[in-house]
Parts: sequence; C-alpha cells; structure tokens
Amino acid sequence: MEHLSLVKKAIKGNEEAFEALVKSESEKLYKTAFLYVRNKEDALDVVQETIYKAYISIQQINQPEFFNTWLTKILIRTAYDVLRKRKKIVFDDKLLTNISNVSNQDVEGKMDVINAISGLSKNYQTVIILFYYHDLSIHQIAETMSIPENTIKTYLRRAKLELKNRIGGVNDNEQRAFS
Repeated sequence: MEHLSLVKKAIKGNEEAFEALVKSESEKLYKTAFLYVRNKEDALDVVQETIYKAYISIQQINQPEFFNTWLTKILIRTAYDVLRKRKKIVFDDKLLTNISNVSNQDVEGKMDVINAISGLSKNYQTVIILFYYHDLSIHQIAETMSIPENTIKTYLRRAKLELKNRIGGVNDNEQRAFS
C-alpha cells in the first residue's frame, strides 16, 4: 500500500517519492540490466538511462499499480538499445542459478545453458528472464512486453523447448527447471 502511495506522489511531481521508489527498485533494476548486458559499466548505464526516462515520463502512468511493470519495460527497451549498439547479447550465469538447481560443480552444464539462452531470440530471452529470474506471472510479462498472454505462453513454451533441444542431454535438475 505504501508503494502505491509513493507512486501516486511521484506522478504528482514529488521528487522524494520518486527517489524512494527508485531506491527500492535499484538492486532489481541493476541485476536485470546486468543479465542483458553482462558488464558492470553498461548495466549501470542502462539503470541510469532507465531512471532518467522514468523520471521525465512518470506523469504518463495511468495505473499506478503497474509502476514496476512500466519501469521494467523501460529497462528492457533501454538494455536492448545498448545491445543493438554492441551487436551482441550475453547473460549472467546468476540467471542459471535462479532457473535451475544445478550443483556448483556442474560448471559445464551451466555454460551450456548460458550459451543456449544467449542463442534464443530477443522475445524468448525476455520471457525466460522475466518468468524465471523475476518470477513474474504470465499476465505481468504480457503487460511488460505489451503482448497478449497467449503469445507469452507460446513464447515460454517454445523457448523452453528450444533450450531443451539446444542443451541436449540435460540432467534431471535442468529438466525440471525447464518443464
């Protein structure tokens, strides 16, 4: 409830409320940016640009309860802008520790999953990150990506299938993570 009141205050121009919102989301924003760009400097740039874009356009939020979705959408678009400039997409292996329960000794298996994820299309990567890393629901992912829920379900199913095919001989823990 307090979060919603901060959003409403920020929409009305309260800079302290906006700052409090940003502080509460900063770690999540950084981790997400890092998953996309995979280096500290670019991740910090993405977060900074995201906060700037959010600050100048916060009055455009029609539904304050979707502030986090709106902010995540800005972050994803900003990260993809940075990636387009770099012309490559990479992921942090922390994503994998959240996606699966693969033991730390299975570094080779983790690398296989990292390589498989980085080979997915932009939409599939985003769906996997939002679903497994952020624990967002299908509905929330659909809101974030501005795509119908059934399309998100299809992307998620196809992404998991493609990951299974790319990885090949996945172990039982990995199999459970993607089913």
